[in-house]
Amino acid sequence: MRKTILLLALALATSSCGEKEEKKKDGFEINRSQAEEKAAESEGVPVDLENKGIGPIKDLTFPDTIDEELAAKGQKTFDAICIACHMTDQRMIGPAMKGIYERRSPEWVMNMMLNPDEMLLNDPIAKALYKEYNNMIMLDQNLSEEDARALAEYLRTL
Repeated sequence: MRKTILLLALALATSSCGEKEEKKKDGFEINRSQAEEKAAESEGVPVDLENKGIGPIKDLTFPDTIDEELAAKGQKTFDAICIACHMTDQRMIGPAMKGIYERRSPEWVMNMMLNPDEMLLNDPIAKALYKEYNNMIMLDQNLSEEDARALAEYLRTL
């Protein structure tokens, strides 16, 4: 009797360990490349390098070389106030900052630092980021243009 029960239990266990049956879902499926998947994970808002944002910065062209002294000042500011919501290489409360200039124009980045309230109200990318990040607003840090420029230079080093 014990052998029968043992064999029956073994047969049930073996049959339940078979291959999983994949169920086809109704609707459509999106297949992304690894690069597209990584970009989608990091930020679901489209890339827009033409949008300069709303604020005092109308034109900004970075020099070819990074100003190390300015970047160091920017890093201190980043570590003091930005790191509460932004990490360099992964999402947090706000977007990861690494590669920001591959997604946004330098003017947009600085205007977001200097004028977040107006940007969140009227800029389409800022509005989309607001939704993407669960309606978390970027607080106005009352940065000077010099502080924002130093931060912008630091972000170039990431």
